[in-house]
Amino acid sequence: MSDDIYRLDTKAAGPVGALPLSGEMLLTQPSGNIFGLTQNAGMGWKPEELWRKQFLILSTQGGLRAPDGAPIALGYHTGHWEIGELVRAAAEEIRARGAIPFAGYCSDPCDGRTQGTTGMFDSLPYRNDAATLFRRLARSLPTRRGVLGVATCDKGLPAMMMALAGLRDLPCVLVPGGVTLPPETGEDAGAVQTLGARYAHKLITLEQAAELGCRACASPGGGCQFLGTAATSQVVAEALGLALPHTALAPSGQPVWLDMARRSAAALLSLEKRGLASRDILTDAAIANAMAVHAAFGGSTNLLLHIPAIAHAAGLRRPTVDDWIAVNQKVSRLVDALPNGPQHHPTVRVFLAGGVPEVMLHLRTLGVLHLDALTATGRTWGEELDLWENSERRRRFCELLRSQDGVDPEDVIMAPTVARTRGLTSTVVFPRGNLAPEGSVIKATALAPDTVGADGVYRHEGPVKIFFREPDSIAAIKDGRIVAGDVLVLAGRGPMGSGMEETYQLTSALKFLPFGKHVALLTDARFSGVSTGACIGHIGPEALAGGPLGRLRDGDRVMIVVDRVKLTGSVDFTGEAGETFSPSEGARRLAARTPNPALAPDPNLPADTRLWAALQQASGGTWGGCVYDADAIANRLSLQG
Repeated sequence: MSDDIYRLDTKAAGPVGALPLSGEMLLTQPSGNIFGLTQNAGMGWKPEELWRKQFLILSTQGGLRAPDGAPIALGYHTGHWEIGELVRAAAEEIRARGAIPFAGYCSDPCDGRTQGTTGMFDSLPYRNDAATLFRRLARSLPTRRGVLGVATCDKGLPAMMMALAGLRDLPCVLVPGGVTLPPETGEDAGAVQTLGARYAHKLITLEQAAELGCRACASPGGGCQFLGTAATSQVVAEALGLALPHTALAPSGQPVWLDMARRSAAALLSLEKRGLASRDILTDAAIANAMAVHAAFGGSTNLLLHIPAIAHAAGLRRPTVDDWIAVNQKVSRLVDALPNGPQHHPTVRVFLAGGVPEVMLHLRTLGVLHLDALTATGRTWGEELDLWENSERRRRFCELLRSQDGVDPEDVIMAPTVARTRGLTSTVVFPRGNLAPEGSVIKATALAPDTVGADGVYRHEGPVKIFFREPDSIAAIKDGRIVAGDVLVLAGRGPMGSGMEETYQLTSALKFLPFGKHVALLTDARFSGVSTGACIGHIGPEALAGGPLGRLRDGDRVMIVVDRVKLTGSVDFTGEAGETFSPSEGARRLAARTPNPALAPDPNLPADTRLWAALQQASGGTWGGCVYDADAIANRLSLQG
């Protein structure tokens, strides 16, 4: 052991200078404010500058990078790996403008990393916890004049939006962390989740799996290359007005990405100077705009959980299933991007084609936008779209897309008439029926076209094969027990069973196996935004809350109907033991059954996730956004007391 460890100081001279205090300050200021100045000086800030305005930067940064970008300690995912550079750029801008930046951190999990593991049991609960933590950090700096949030991925970004929404009296701006680049040759990060299933069915070799998995993330930062939950959340943040126009889906680590951080910091200071706060931007109109943009992008169904949660945090009315249906009846998909197709462009191309402002130009022609809603610039969306339409930025990024990728921007983001001629349909349908009396959701735009009839209706009837643990169901897919025509049911995986885990390894396996499009999946769990196919999730009530899904048995027959034109659907138990009957008769028989004996919470469900499940159930449950409603919880406790 080196003797260096014994060379230490027990005292030091301390910072040079004096705090900028007055007698009045000492008499009137809280002691915490004075102590805060002491701490600021101790960290090396010039004492004479300590009364400048203070702004807080919150981020989901994870991992530890060397100055040259090399890993010292890995993060959970690329999405938070580089965003420390965004924090740095924003902080430098705040300082250059004569204010004092603070920075606080709460890293986030990776839904891709936890697929098929018990780590997924903490994914959705983390969102609520992180939103609470971010708000607590903001309130714990009493002298902050505004908050800049920097986040990227599936749960960290929704958590950040919920946090900023809850800081209603402060100016707030969100910096989306951008997207990673696709490999020049190879597969995107969604496709590589299927390597195990494809190898099991001898569709790829071991060597191919190893090479494809290695190169999927072609750049070391940003969210995934598809319109999954991470990318969709960035789009929604911008549509809400929290993020600056044309910042969602920027390629991470590049000059345009760093410029976004600097401009966002400048915007935050401008909002503060003008007296504009989060409550001025996050309004019912902003929520409506976000829902319209979500439909136009064909975004992740996870945002059906997150947008109501953001609305709740902002003190606004939470959108209902009927609201979602109404939006999707007005707005069809206009964006061709992974995973929806038909050409499956990566998200960086969506950015180059104009991103959110370009989509909103088309939505303006449909008359579905609230153009008077404010953005983080302090201008309305109407003003921003006027600026965007004739901007150099719009022209030059479109030119880059044509010259570098040989892609016409109008093939990525389409006018409504063009989208219809190419078969793009509305995003989501909410089937009901005797198996989903409270509703369910399917990303109807992602149904395989050749499984949909000429009338625009998907129909499937088949035998049930029921499972109560995701590992058992994926094993059945790999070993051939699931075949074309089956209805795969995964029950007891809602909030009370597994924290409402995301079951992407199931949906991805079915997508990439030849017979997969002829298998339907029913579950009370949720799906990744990159999921496609006949996958119906969010089934309510969840099985462990008495939902009829938990009363099914192997061999039962289920009928599924999804009308992509009328945006209606049904999922019904219609047969057993060789007998067929009506949905009403099926409902009667289900009511008379006892739950499947195998139905039970996962034995590995953590106690804190069980607590989250109980609290969100008392607050409106899945269709209320899985939030904590303090008044509803307190009322429930008082009634029980």
